[in-house]
Amino acid sequence: MKLPTSLPWRSFFSAAVCSTLIATSVHAGTPTTTVAEESSSSDSLLKTWWDGKYMTGNWFGLRDTLEENGLTLGGKYEGAYFGVVDSAGGSRGFYDQQLTFTGDLNFGKLLKTEALEGVKAFGVVRWRDPRQASNPNQFVDASSMFNPSNWQSGTQWRMMSFGMEIGTANLLPVKDMIVLRGGWLQPNREFIDQPLSKLFSNNAINSAKGVGGNIPFSSSFSTWGGTLKVKPVEWYYAKAGLFMSYPQATASGNHGLAYQGFAQDPNQNGLFFMGETGFTPKIGSSKLPGKYAFGGYYYEQQNTSYFGQNYDGRYGFYFQADQMVYREPSAEAPAPLGKGPSDGKSVADGKSFKAPVAESKPELSKQGLSLFNLISFAPKYNNLYPFYFQSGAVYTGLIPSRDEDQLAFAIGYGSYSFYNIQALQDRGVVNQPNYSIVLEWDYRIQLNKWAYFQPMAQYIIQPNGTGAVQNATVLGFTYGLTF
Repeated sequence: MKLPTSLPWRSFFSAAVCSTLIATSVHAGTPTTTVAEESSSSDSLLKTWWDGKYMTGNWFGLRDTLEENGLTLGGKYEGAYFGVVDSAGGSRGFYDQQLTFTGDLNFGKLLKTEALEGVKAFGVVRWRDPRQASNPNQFVDASSMFNPSNWQSGTQWRMMSFGMEIGTANLLPVKDMIVLRGGWLQPNREFIDQPLSKLFSNNAINSAKGVGGNIPFSSSFSTWGGTLKVKPVEWYYAKAGLFMSYPQATASGNHGLAYQGFAQDPNQNGLFFMGETGFTPKIGSSKLPGKYAFGGYYYEQQNTSYFGQNYDGRYGFYFQADQMVYREPSAEAPAPLGKGPSDGKSVADGKSFKAPVAESKPELSKQGLSLFNLISFAPKYNNLYPFYFQSGAVYTGLIPSRDEDQLAFAIGYGSYSFYNIQALQDRGVVNQPNYSIVLEWDYRIQLNKWAYFQPMAQYIIQPNGTGAVQNATVLGFTYGLTF
């Protein structure tokens, strides 16, 4: 298994080796108290590093200084091993990986001006493994939407996004009441935001969500555009986006640099509209967060229906329903003591200065059960997947003392167009695709704030939609390092 030379392994091992050397370096004849102090100091350094937010630390204070002045730099490496146990192609292991670098600049912090807190610049660059040995779908033989790995589009280095965000921050009665974003954007990151689905590896659940089976709505589609989000109250929002559409948008060869759209013939560029509105309630005394959204899209590109008619574009709709349904009891906050004389004597009314004052509300527990659901539908005359749904459940902190771990299960179902089936039958094709299903189980072990390890299992039924391709079983794991 060969990892890219750009990975931060040297920094990781250097930190570990340095910590070990500090802990074990004892000069002959050094007093016992000095040895104990040095050992304690090295243990403290190692603990500080392990308990920190990033694998590479705070760069001797530079990272904190940059963030105080508005510049936040980030990076993440993720790897995945897919052990194809049983499939149409047999059994074999595949290793996939991706590397992401991010940068955000807050002009309010940079210029020390509170009125500019909502003005930000951003940029994202990504690398994905282009090797054939990284793609488990060589053996599974699923349709691209149901690929066991969601990192197989837009491989190699790729410019994902850059632009500006202008928001009202805390200037209006509701935080981020109006937010405008513009530049080289990823529509997949702007709409159908379903964070829990990102825990899964299968492309249908994590990224495509049915929509990506019909139009270039994937984690590798970047384009010029802008979005406007309005939130008049805390629990309701409306958002609209207008983007450029163009042929071959997710091709690896353009490296996300297709700023002209389809450079061979810019006349083939078109418009891509998405709109979404939703409610984000917090239900009951436990304030269970939820999100209920409805949206639609129109992607302008010349296409032909399954019966030969020409159309200017494709459209579809989706409905999302996510809800935390159970929250574990929150830890009770200790009652603070009142201030008073150091001797603790009572005041004239007989009440001690050390009597408890009013309790502060305890922080809500993050442990509990959350559900997520999505349905997408589109006309069957020119869309391969006129109907798709996915449902999943995630329990955070199921095992005592493992409060950050997440146990997750999801199912994705895609129904192929009946008109496509009829068209294939008319051409004499014996096996026509009718549906595909994926089941995925995961358990994310959160090692610390910057590292996780996640065993996973997938079972894909009718991977390419027909009974001609054997069901596939995939066992493996993913892991991530935030540096």
